[in-house]
Amino acid sequence: MEMSDAQGYTLPCGRDVETVWERLDRVDTGVADTHDPDCEYCSAARQSLLVLREVTGELASEEIGPTLGLTGRIMSAVRAEVRRHRMLALPTSEPGGVRISEQAVAAVLRFAADSVDGVRARRCKITATDTDGAVEVSMSLAVSYRDFAAAAVDEVRERVRAAAAARVGMTLVRLDLAVEDLYDE
Repeated sequence: MEMSDAQGYTLPCGRDVETVWERLDRVDTGVADTHDPDCEYCSAARQSLLVLREVTGELASEEIGPTLGLTGRIMSAVRAEVRRHRMLALPTSEPGGVRISEQAVAAVLRFAADSVDGVRARRCKITATDTDGAVEVSMSLAVSYRDFAAAAVDEVRERVRAAAAARVGMTLVRLDLAVEDLYDE
C-alpha cells in the first residue's frame, strides 16, 4: 500500500513516513532493525499509522449499499432534466430574457382544459413561433361520453387561451384541439 500523500515527509530522525509504513509489521514480528523500536519519532508515527490501518480496514470491510429511495431520487432528477429540455422564451423587457420549460407551459394549459366539465386533457405539444412569446399549441382531449356537450370544446379553447395569456404571458396564435378518446366517470 502506498501512502502518496506522505511521500517526501521526513521525520526529525531522518526516516520518511513511507519507510515507517512499509516496516509496520516488522516491528511487531521482531524483524525490525535497532532504529525502529527505539526511535520516539518512528514509534509515534507507527502508532498513528496502525490506527489509520485499523480504521481504513474497518471501512473497507463494511458493506454499504445505497440509502432507501436513492435510486428513485436519482431517476426523478434525470426525468426532470429530460422534461426541461425544451425551453421557450417569454416576452419581457428585462435584459437577458426569461425562459420557461415547454413542459411547465403544457401543464398550465392542460390544467385549464381539465377545468371544463366532461373534458380531460391528454397530450399537449407547444411550438414557438418567430414572434416573441407567441406559440402554437396542439392538444388532444378525452371527453366523457355522458357529460360532454359540444360547447365544451369552445370553452376549452377560451380557457386555454386565457391561461396562456394570464398565467404564462404567452399569446396563442394557433390552438388545435382533437378529441381522441371517450371515458366513463
